[in-house]
Amino acid sequence: MREHTLADLRRVAESFWPVGTAESWDRVGLVTGRDDAPLRRVLLAVDAVRATVDEALDWEADVLLTHHPLLLRGVHTVAEDTAKGALLASLIRGDCALLAAHTNADAPEGGVSDVLAERLGLVDAEPLEPGSDPSAGIGRVGELGESLTLRAFAERIAAVLPGTVSGVRVAGDPARTISRVALCGGAGDGFLGHPLVLGADVYVTSDLRHHPAQESAEQSLVSGGPALVDISHWAAESLWLQGAADRLATELPGVEFRVSSVRTDPWTFAV
Repeated sequence: MREHTLADLRRVAESFWPVGTAESWDRVGLVTGRDDAPLRRVLLAVDAVRATVDEALDWEADVLLTHHPLLLRGVHTVAEDTAKGALLASLIRGDCALLAAHTNADAPEGGVSDVLAERLGLVDAEPLEPGSDPSAGIGRVGELGESLTLRAFAERIAAVLPGTVSGVRVAGDPARTISRVALCGGAGDGFLGHPLVLGADVYVTSDLRHHPAQESAEQSLVSGGPALVDISHWAAESLWLQGAADRLATELPGVEFRVSSVRTDPWTFAV
């Protein structure tokens, strides 16, 4: 069997999550590494942070594949007295490449929102914002197999997601009946006014800010609208990792893929 290289991983990743389908503001693809480097071990994580970089290096991984790009926003130095510079230096010295699949991995079938919809039990789910492929796009909206109260639905979400300090926060009547669910993996308050979100019984996303959430809840009292469920950004997107690892392993036999054991939700405790 031919030994695989980083170029093979990039080729397969491109077939699953084409760089050209990423949002225009996104920064996906190879951050550091060389195509002819041998490919034996790949660690998948949501974030490139000190803990996941150290985990990759301790395991002697050849690639750290993350969902969130390390260099999403512009930097003007990679000096090692900066956090990102220190991480890049460690990866380069450890001969570990860094590859990111972000919004290009959010939209497709089997992507972040698709996996979240499946885990929550949605049927006939479709994108909130379809792309050129109507089965792909941002977010999902669909029906539960059976109606639940808002409290029971929130408990289902809590059972599906890995635990975090912030838990699952809910805005709405706990006894409200939930049948139609809209969701967006990652930060999705920009879709609070979307017609498919307004037509759902509940909207599930992350990083809901005070004013948009409050305005949505107040408006629902006047003209109807969804209950809100705010979940950990990291927890929601972590569900995608194992499926991605399994798909990559099928296409690259002989390469070992592992999902990081590190929880990179930034909050460590609550008082």
